[in-house]
Amino acid sequence: MKTLSFPVLALVAAFFVSGCQQNPGGSDAEVGAAQDVDQISAQAVNYPLDTEASELTWYGFKPTGRHNGTIAIQDGTLAVENGTIVGGSFTMDLNQIDVLDLEGEDKQKLTGHLQSPDFFHVEQYPNAKFEITEVQPYAEAKMEADTSRLDVVVNDEAVDEYSIDNPTHAITGNLTLRDTTLSIVFPAKVTITSDQIEAQAKFNIDRTKWNVSYGDENDMEARAKDKFIYNTVNVGFDIKANKEPEATASAS
Repeated sequence: MKTLSFPVLALVAAFFVSGCQQNPGGSDAEVGAAQDVDQISAQAVNYPLDTEASELTWYGFKPTGRHNGTIAIQDGTLAVENGTIVGGSFTMDLNQIDVLDLEGEDKQKLTGHLQSPDFFHVEQYPNAKFEITEVQPYAEAKMEADTSRLDVVVNDEAVDEYSIDNPTHAITGNLTLRDTTLSIVFPAKVTITSDQIEAQAKFNIDRTKWNVSYGDENDMEARAKDKFIYNTVNVGFDIKANKEPEATASAS
């Protein structure tokens, strides 16, 4: 792993499908082969994630609308040395997928479908994981993706918020989902104090790269029947990590 040059955070990714008249505008994550992860120094200080204050969000899209929800962050830690993040990871619990825009039977039906083998196959792959491999100041990063913020119209309603304003860092890490690990790079806004790290990001991922291929928009038969789901999923996170208390020497 390259030395992380600025305080930063990670994310993860996990994502979904269902609903919109077009794909969202915003930042596309760059995706490539998984990267090596170096061992973290014993001198690094841990910042455990506050899972109650942290949130991972998703938006999915199909021709007739969109759906959105959350995935629970199960645990995670960032490692800091000399004021710089030098590693970290966190795990998402796919058994805790929530659909926010539906209620009752419709909510239960979509949640169950997302957890089924058609999508995340939660019984076999209950967790997703994101592990940091590099963080760069955004101005210095060679981000190939267009990071301009664009609006999208869903059922005649203008929708933005699909990208983060004024990113400070480019975060690189390995996202593992359905036993498939790929490297992703995305823009994020990161702040750090002596006791806490905060990070926010919003970016798009092609779900089919992690074998979440139900309703693939490139399936001509599904497209002809208007039964496809867009492959683009928008992932977001708002994460807080608090410095681990220093051990105190016991009284002699």
